[in-house]
Amino acid sequence: MEAISTKKAPGAIGPYSQAIQVGNLVYTSGQLGLVPETGAFPEGGIKEQTRQSLTNVKAILEAAGLSMAHVVKTTVFMADMGDFAEMNSVYAEFFTEPFPARSAVAVKTLPKNALVEIEVVASK
Repeated sequence: MEAISTKKAPGAIGPYSQAIQVGNLVYTSGQLGLVPETGAFPEGGIKEQTRQSLTNVKAILEAAGLSMAHVVKTTVFMADMGDFAEMNSVYAEFFTEPFPARSAVAVKTLPKNALVEIEVVASK
């Protein structure tokens, strides 16, 4: 088991790693749409936070020597399922066929009152 870390994504704010590699699999922690340099959300709403969340995921995967094409499963947590279509339009910019499996759920509250949090599992 190996911890994966990069300064190109927000640092962990608790007792967890940005990602863990076990064998050929990399599991990322959920990524909020925080800009790593500022620790703040980008201006805008669900689209901007989704784009930043996936940019953070991409940076973590790159630190592990992987790309978004290696993602086999994603989980998307949203504060409001009414944002699904807008989240999905940005999400589609980051993946190509064959698309990873995905779960998308609405939750009561996300850390820092984020609109979206995304985690992935990738395979080498």
